[in-house]
Amino acid sequence: MAKVIGLVTANYYVENPSELVASRPVASMPFLGRYRLVDFALSNMVNAGIRTVGFIMPPNYRSLIDHVGSGKDWGLDRKAGGLFVMPGSNFGTSRLGARFLVRDLVQNRQFLERNSSADYVVLSTCNFIYNIDLKDFVESHIASGADITVLTKKATEDNPNILGFDTDTVGVTGKHMGVKFGDTAFLDLAVMKRELLLDMVDWYSAIDHKDLFCALVESGDISRVSVKTVDYDGYVAAVFDKQAYFKANMDLLNPKVLDELSPEDRFVKTKAHDNPPAKFEPGSHVTNSLVSAGDRIYGAVVDSVLSREVVVEPGATVRSSIIMQGTVIKSGARVENAILDRNNVVSAGTELRGTPEDVLVRVKGRD
Repeated sequence: MAKVIGLVTANYYVENPSELVASRPVASMPFLGRYRLVDFALSNMVNAGIRTVGFIMPPNYRSLIDHVGSGKDWGLDRKAGGLFVMPGSNFGTSRLGARFLVRDLVQNRQFLERNSSADYVVLSTCNFIYNIDLKDFVESHIASGADITVLTKKATEDNPNILGFDTDTVGVTGKHMGVKFGDTAFLDLAVMKRELLLDMVDWYSAIDHKDLFCALVESGDISRVSVKTVDYDGYVAAVFDKQAYFKANMDLLNPKVLDELSPEDRFVKTKAHDNPPAKFEPGSHVTNSLVSAGDRIYGAVVDSVLSREVVVEPGATVRSSIIMQGTVIKSGARVENAILDRNNVVSAGTELRGTPEDVLVRVKGRD
């Protein structure tokens, strides 16, 4: 893996984004109380031994920089290699759906050129949640002799935001935006030779508003570049809207799924915070929930995920909800099937209730 570098991109938009990403990129969305979505892409790489990672930022990068910093918490604050924070291109809504934007690669070509000792590049986005042994993935690619290897999974539901691949016995033959049940869904993870990626940057520089893999298919080059698929059979969550985000958090309340997503030999790394442990006051009631450091629980919390420094006052009830950092649920308030962004205050006696099919969302810092 010393011959492999990573490239993570967060400079893209999705169709119909929720109000949760109005002031932050999807990559920095809090997850499971203590993580951010970007943690999974970075952890997959460093757990496999990749020590040089380029990170292409979106225009609204502040929260990502605050979280990732120098890469210290992932072991990427290094003299040789390390984390390279790079600018993404900024040119309006044409980034929609293009997760591996050619223009971003053109703009940051120097990262690929300067790491000339690397033979391979692993590319990843931040919308998919899974924990994969990337070393096996790269070794499978090398052994196959394919030009490009992509990670895929059979779609279990319709999703208009996921790129689908048409395949035959040889490999990928075409693509379509949006997948239906049973389609081959691209999990936004690929590996190829560094020199090939540089060649592709040159090939498609004239259509740099395109996604790299869309350009490959639409130009007809898919007939001369072999693209192999590796089917992933582990847990995957595709987070492209509020319902998917809510479901992914609720899925992880299942201990079996949680253990699969963070095995002991490949645990998910994140930014360290110095907070006191959660405190469960006399009379509190907590069932099947993830409660984070710094929380103070006086009331009831059921089937929910709480980020750091959340207060649930006496008589308050939180059920089937995601409560983000610094939120206070006042006495007698009831929150159910909801996502409350950070620094909210839910007034005493207030009831905030959505449904599992239409989760209620409250944006940052409202009283």
